[in-house]
Amino acid sequence: MPDVIIPGPAGRLEGRYRPGRTENAAIAMILHPHPNGGGHMNSQLTLALYDIFKERGFGVLRFNFRGVGRSQGTWDQGLGELSDAATALDWLQEINPNAPLTWVAGHSFGAYIAMQLLMRRPEIDGFVSVAPPTNMYDFSFLAPCPSSGIIISGESDQIVPHDDVARVVPRIRVQKGRVITHESIKGAGHFFQGKVDPLVKKINAYLDSRLPPQYGGYAEIEIEEPAEDYDDSSYDEEEDDADE
Repeated sequence: MPDVIIPGPAGRLEGRYRPGRTENAAIAMILHPHPNGGGHMNSQLTLALYDIFKERGFGVLRFNFRGVGRSQGTWDQGLGELSDAATALDWLQEINPNAPLTWVAGHSFGAYIAMQLLMRRPEIDGFVSVAPPTNMYDFSFLAPCPSSGIIISGESDQIVPHDDVARVVPRIRVQKGRVITHESIKGAGHFFQGKVDPLVKKINAYLDSRLPPQYGGYAEIEIEEPAEDYDDSSYDEEEDDADE
């Protein structure tokens, strides 16, 4: 899995990118938890989300926000981090110009940034939001939410109480035809210790219902094949490093 360096708004952004399994594959970007809480692109749930989309054949990117790992810059109260995410998505789309589907996913702070990003990027088709910090940030910016997606909370979460997420989700306005699904996992805390497998199963069950057969789902979605050729020659297919 090749390391990548993305020119960001505050300097370079360190990332890991896995090209899609087939030509013109769908793409997904994964966002990690709060930098000031020790979040980084190799956090357990960030890797789990990454692997879910990788195993479905997506081209997948995860990266470190500014000031984390080898990414340059310093913490910017979420504003700069949102700019980092937009820049990283630009990069991902630039090397996958014919991607038929675009998804974003994140855990905790990463979920918050992902949901802000989808409000600014109408091309995003879906999202996976794990333990979004509804008690720390105002989610009224989702007015209305332009994409369908899933929000998953832990019923024993002491950092972002499940009841708070359950209170906020029904209040989120959505565009016509869009649906936000809320699921919970019994006994799971904020980091889903010992509950990663049930979390992955719920996410995969949701993706099965949203994605067409070529991505492991059963949804009836027609995807036009673009005429342009796909070129991933700049990425090494022998990768699959120790993250797996």
